[in-house]
Amino acid sequence: MATNSKPAQILTGLFKKWKGEIPGKIVELPASGSDRIYYRIHFGNDSVIGAYNPNINENNAFLEFTRHFTEHGLPVPSLLAVNEPADSYLITDLGNTTLFSLLPHQLSQVEFPQNVINIYKKTLEWLPKIQVVAGKDLNYYVCFPRKVFDSQSMAWDLNYFKYFFLKSGGIPFDEQRLEHYFGTLIKWLDKAPAEFFMSRDFQSRNIMVIGNEPWFIDYQGGRKGPLQYDVASLLFDAKANIPFSLRKELLDYYLKQLGKYIDVDYDHFIEYYYGFVLIRILQALGTYGFRGFHEKKPLFLKSIPYAQNNLAWLIEQNLFPENLPHLKTIAEQIIDARQFQKYRKESHSDSQLRVAVRSFSYKKDIPVDLSGNGGGFVFDCRALPNPGRLEKFKNKSGKDRAVIEYLEKEPEVTGFIDMTSKLVMASAKNYIERGFTNLMVSYGCTGGQHRSVYCAEKLAKIIAQQLDVIIDLEHEEEDITF
Repeated sequence: MATNSKPAQILTGLFKKWKGEIPGKIVELPASGSDRIYYRIHFGNDSVIGAYNPNINENNAFLEFTRHFTEHGLPVPSLLAVNEPADSYLITDLGNTTLFSLLPHQLSQVEFPQNVINIYKKTLEWLPKIQVVAGKDLNYYVCFPRKVFDSQSMAWDLNYFKYFFLKSGGIPFDEQRLEHYFGTLIKWLDKAPAEFFMSRDFQSRNIMVIGNEPWFIDYQGGRKGPLQYDVASLLFDAKANIPFSLRKELLDYYLKQLGKYIDVDYDHFIEYYYGFVLIRILQALGTYGFRGFHEKKPLFLKSIPYAQNNLAWLIEQNLFPENLPHLKTIAEQIIDARQFQKYRKESHSDSQLRVAVRSFSYKKDIPVDLSGNGGGFVFDCRALPNPGRLEKFKNKSGKDRAVIEYLEKEPEVTGFIDMTSKLVMASAKNYIERGFTNLMVSYGCTGGQHRSVYCAEKLAKIIAQQLDVIIDLEHEEEDITF
């Protein structure tokens, strides 16, 4: 959508009211699975995110939840400004790095790096605070489209699966028997305690990562519900493809964290847990069918093999509910369906280019390329003017405005960024054309604090503005004590 479109104009007007100036640039972000439209709005050396959504009720839910979560000290974006009517709003820019972007993205399961496991554990430390603490005094009357994840919500999800995946995907079934076992599944899961906040779409694409710390977005569909659902959403997030042994470890870790806030009966929790895993997998398949078969977005169909693997594991581990025989038969048909084999093959060579951008200190080692491709560009920033020699900058980093302004006044710095970014952009475009999936770029300086951090941040923004790629930005000295 063009930046002179109605949403862009509305957000430009809202920004002007909030900041008192016209933004320097407004760039539409790549579309996701929702109908909301997001923009990155640039001003000076900063940026904010603008969101446009004509569904006022959904927006009101997001705005109310954001205010409430902020009051509880949860890591969510800050609300900066809201249009009247609430069809658009501005929030803080949490960057481009999602938890999903840090994952291996292979159909075959591989060992996760320890830093990724740590982020999952930090996420599971926050989750009970969201569910139990913040969920206790939340205003559930703003929830959209329903304030409780109840039998009606589950029926909607299961019919979504039936009509958009089974029928569109050509999977045979007996509708009367299927509806009977849908009812059995719903009646059973409706007995699970459901007085907690349920984010509804708690998965790796909705978790931003800043300095190895998780931040949470896209919880506007939240409502009161069971504890098990969000954990199932995170650990059985299809294309995240967490190794099954790690899923068990992370589930146990979550239950220990949950025990800090409420008494936890492990057996009672597990009694319902794999039922919610199943219903989440079926809901996800419904989404793949709707977005892929109905809306003709083939990227969603490439997630089907991952869901097939999840269903197969449930059956192999005897965790598929025994009282749902026809649904189990359908699951087996989905696993064996020949019409989905092409998506399994495509998933091996999937998908967007992932650009890992790092800053580091030459006093330590050059960052390791975890993709297994041996690394990429390494640029030496030590010939550039050094803010670290000035006392006023010693306790600041390359992300601080004062340091940015100092560096951007230096022609050597702007020339260095121009040259290095052109080299990287040429390679990135070539990699995209050739179907490569990983490119690494590292900037180093003496302490990894000023010049390298500034250059890495600048390059990440340049790439994000020009290419549809996954950007994985990290500073090796992020936790340095200045």
